[in-house]
Amino acid sequence: MPLNNTIKWGIIGCGNVTEKKSGPAYSKINGFELFAVMRRDKEKAKEYALRHKVPHYFTNADELINHTEIDAIYIATPPDSHKFYALKVAQAGKPCCIEKPMALNYDECLTILNVFEEKKLPLFVAYYRRSLPRFNQIKVWLDTKEIGEIRHVSWFLSKVPSPIDLAQTYNWRTDSKIAPGGYFEDLASHGIDLFVYYFGEITSANGISINQQKLYSAKDAIVANWQHKSGVTGSGTWNFGSFERKDKVEIIGSKGKIEFAVFDEVPLFLTNQNGTKEVFIDHPENIQLYHVQNMRDHLLGFSVHPSLGKSAAHTNWVMDKIVGF
Repeated sequence: MPLNNTIKWGIIGCGNVTEKKSGPAYSKINGFELFAVMRRDKEKAKEYALRHKVPHYFTNADELINHTEIDAIYIATPPDSHKFYALKVAQAGKPCCIEKPMALNYDECLTILNVFEEKKLPLFVAYYRRSLPRFNQIKVWLDTKEIGEIRHVSWFLSKVPSPIDLAQTYNWRTDSKIAPGGYFEDLASHGIDLFVYYFGEITSANGISINQQKLYSAKDAIVANWQHKSGVTGSGTWNFGSFERKDKVEIIGSKGKIEFAVFDEVPLFLTNQNGTKEVFIDHPENIQLYHVQNMRDHLLGFSVHPSLGKSAAHTNWVMDKIVGF
């Protein structure tokens, strides 16, 4: 990418995730500009563009992808269309960021990955926790062996059914054709990807996935075990029909433990021979801000982004193994 020019981005799918989490970050990072957005509903695309002061909007993805002034594309649609749009972006010869999960399954991820690698195009995936200071503080503790050698990581996540679930209103996140694992694929992917960031690739994974509530077609209760190449073992429980919300990760080491939440706004706890330390690090207003900043630095050749297509595809492989896809 040119070092002296602003990199102009186009977003395909300016829905809820782009309102605060991601979209505004593309306008806040020096060297980036959110140049255009696309949504099939013309009025919603226009409203988004006006609200966020985006100069252009489209209802046709091809027009946005092939626009001569747009340098890079962010795909923020549901995962069943990620492969479709990503291959068009690759054909146009432009860098791309894809919302997580990267695609419907590992095979689709490989198709996307291979095309971008063949064309030598940058491919990012929005596992933005790899870029957040809160989670990188944990990585510092792990790398400096504050809890010794890592033995095991466990995560328990439960949620109360939402009014949408109870009303059995359609939601693509619980449609088995788009997300066989339901909320697991949308939410657990963040944590699994984070664990790979901390402990390296996972070599084996298995799980049990069932539908306990019968409120929608996707799975709503999943348990899993896995092993990282480094020797660290892992276990997880995700239940989306519980009486309470709970989000707790525990990393056990030979000399202590680290406790934190993947989603909840709670402190980090480090316990070792020196006692227990409590640390709270705020997230930015737009939670993908550092992820977007790291994309800028990668495109300008300053650093390598922590969440690229290869690692994101591996996360899909792990989820496929757990759900039994």
